[in-house]
Amino acid sequence: MTIFRPARHDDLVAIVELLANDVLGSTRERLEEPLPSSYCVAFETIENDPNNMLIVAQQLSSVVGVLQLTLIPGMTYEGGWRAQIEGVRVSPKIRGQGVGRALVEHAIERARKVGCRLVQLTTDKQRPEAVEFYASIGFSATHEGMKLWLSGVQGH
Repeated sequence: MTIFRPARHDDLVAIVELLANDVLGSTRERLEEPLPSSYCVAFETIENDPNNMLIVAQQLSSVVGVLQLTLIPGMTYEGGWRAQIEGVRVSPKIRGQGVGRALVEHAIERARKVGCRLVQLTTDKQRPEAVEFYASIGFSATHEGMKLWLSGVQGH
């Protein structure tokens, strides 16, 4: 059985491991012992922001999935709120078992309950299987996303 809950500080290593455990993440993340302090700072910032949350999927005592849900107030759509989903990862050991779908659907339901008008996300163009996955949940590619990398940071 999988449960979805807010992430705790003691989940941090498992979360970074999930983020680092793919071709793109392995070049972006630093899974070291101890973890770089930047992860702790980011976690605490997210934890203390009522419009941000890290949600984990847990099976037995193991964290097997994670995503970040950010609630964004806006002027468009008559001052409507939107939700942004980022950093969705599921352990390779259980991919294809519906955990990712259930995790994203859980985040969508949380956004719906707080009155968001829409849920948005981006996915890297190097992940065509992710595009198919999100489309199967009901997302559509209605916009072209763009990014500007600052301070020499690159996404690939």
